[in-house]
Amino acid sequence: MSAQTQLKTSRRSRFALRWYVWLLLVLAVAYGVAHIMHWDDRGLLWLRERLETQAEQKASIWLPDYRAVIDGKLLPGMEKDEASDLSYNPQTKTLFSVMGKNPFLVELTLQGDVLRKMPLVGWSNPEGVTVMENGLMAIVDEREHLLTIVKVDANTRELNIADFPKYDLGPSKNQNKAFEAITWDPRNQQLLLGEERPPALFTWKSDGSQILKGDKQKLANDELDIRNLSALAIDPRTGHTLVLSADSHLLLELDEKGEQVSFMTLLGGFNGLKDTIPRAEGVTMDDAGTLYMVSEPNLFYRFEKQK
Repeated sequence: MSAQTQLKTSRRSRFALRWYVWLLLVLAVAYGVAHIMHWDDRGLLWLRERLETQAEQKASIWLPDYRAVIDGKLLPGMEKDEASDLSYNPQTKTLFSVMGKNPFLVELTLQGDVLRKMPLVGWSNPEGVTVMENGLMAIVDEREHLLTIVKVDANTRELNIADFPKYDLGPSKNQNKAFEAITWDPRNQQLLLGEERPPALFTWKSDGSQILKGDKQKLANDELDIRNLSALAIDPRTGHTLVLSADSHLLLELDEKGEQVSFMTLLGGFNGLKDTIPRAEGVTMDDAGTLYMVSEPNLFYRFEKQK
């Protein structure tokens, strides 16, 4: 082989190597972006949604049809309180939220206006709240691994944990990312509990009173394709479960069997959102199908179905 031929072969080899290196770099960057934006989660969910029939869509919540009509409204005076969960009260037609950093319970209108704030005396880190029946609410303290069932009426101005029955939620695999989510399931007469990381679901039987039955039971579920579990809600119309993930910027809909039906991304530019919801920590749905969320530190969202 001549020197000139060897030189041309060497140049082609170096050129091919450079393109190979650049291709690997581009693929690595693309994978990194997809991982950060959680497109791996959304891609699989999107494919599953395409398989749902029109009849199945109508029988579900069908999250793709929802659009934000209140987009990141500030809850005044709560910039340092960290909104942690949200629950709809069908009797009062209002919303209740817990603040995790400076513990208190706040009642809101359906437009996100503050009606009253009730200090939670004795709670350490309330992260979950759900409205049950007859004025009862269940509050989960993630740091203390406690579930407390309280009584709230129109005259309540403060709640003291010493006045109400408490239930030990037991240890978690990750003690710093323990039980954070809770919702009342009236159809099945039980509380549905969610562990933040790794995401897991539990039930605890109840007749809607302050007395729980037996002990919590873990649900076998491989449909939680999310990085963490922030909040839970039950749609009163379909009985389907809403599962919120702050880390994945996702809201999932699960049917009665725990199987994924639909999803909504919480990134800016989707579902009527101008900006990405920074850290969605609470979700609930009213009896008309309107969807509500709160995000740390003090943001309020309302979504309505457009079809």
